Amino acid sequence: MPALDPAVAAARRAVRSALADLAPDAPVLVACSGGQDSLALAVATAFVAGREGRPAGAVVVDHGLRPESAAAAARAAGRCRELGLDPVDVRTVEVPGGAAGTGAGGPEAAARAARYAALEAAAREHRAAAVLLGHTLDDQAETVLLGLARGSGARSLAGMPGVRGLWRRPFLGLRRAQTGAVCRAAGVVPEEDPTNAADGPWRAADGSALRRAAVRDRVLPALVDALGPGVVESLGRTAEQLARDAGLLEEQAAALADRATVPPESSAVALDVAVLADAHPALRSRAIRSAAVRAGASAGALAAVHVEAVEALVTDYHGQGPVHLPGPVVVRRTCGRLAFG
Repeated sequence: MPALDPAVAAARRAVRSALADLAPDAPVLVACSGGQDSLALAVATAFVAGREGRPAGAVVVDHGLRPESAAAAARAAGRCRELGLDPVDVRTVEVPGGAAGTGAGGPEAAARAARYAALEAAAREHRAAAVLLGHTLDDQAETVLLGLARGSGARSLAGMPGVRGLWRRPFLGLRRAQTGAVCRAAGVVPEEDPTNAADGPWRAADGSALRRAAVRDRVLPALVDALGPGVVESLGRTAEQLARDAGLLEEQAAALADRATVPPESSAVALDVAVLADAHPALRSRAIRSAAVRAGASAGALAAVHVEAVEALVTDYHGQGPVHLPGPVVVRRTCGRLAFG
């Protein structure tokens, strides 16, 4: 009997661990684009679910941004069915702005929002207890670097959580090379999506490469070349450590936000300036950010510079005007309160 490929064993262990707290009969869905990482996740999930008798299906989202996207989605769905996943649901979405995207995050953010909405709808329809996402340790490292570039603080640098609500990411401890090995061992051929490349057809509003694609194709290889092959694992460990620290700080910041919240007059959310002024800066900035998001600001586009501008209405107020946040949300200081509207 041939020895089991170590990458295959690691992938199966990761899926088992991610599903361990779910009831044995709780259905799960794999979000499968047909790309290497999500296809490897489908392979591992099909094996684990088959051994455990767990219902497991897949959702393929067709963003409709390429002429061949429908055919690619059909191929991905066919591979999932061949693996034994059932049901396999193909969902076509409309991305606002098309390949140009809309909003601060451009086409990447617009496509992501449409995709997650489709996955949530599929999970409700199929009564899934969890949706499994194929993000790897390489994706986590990219996320940490993007957070550094935004200057968004510890929560952003903490990267993607392994579990958050409906979403589970079993492969956050696996490298992209391992998912490739899983696909080869299973004899499945991943789709190659040109939009994932830095020189692909999707561009930012200024014509430059999309940020995550540029980090993947250019920045991480340069860091590995300069700092050594362990840089991806180091970034992953940084994310884990910061996630623990950020969790504690956010608990304390939530308590501060509760104390500071006052009945709004004409705004969506209002905070007491005096309560915020007495708080530690690390907690104050988090309470302000959470209030902005509750008021409708875009969490993905909200950067440190935005929070700092709002914080100045508390700590360095000299009659300045309102602060405009992405979303859009406008924050004004009036009558001893910050009004987010």
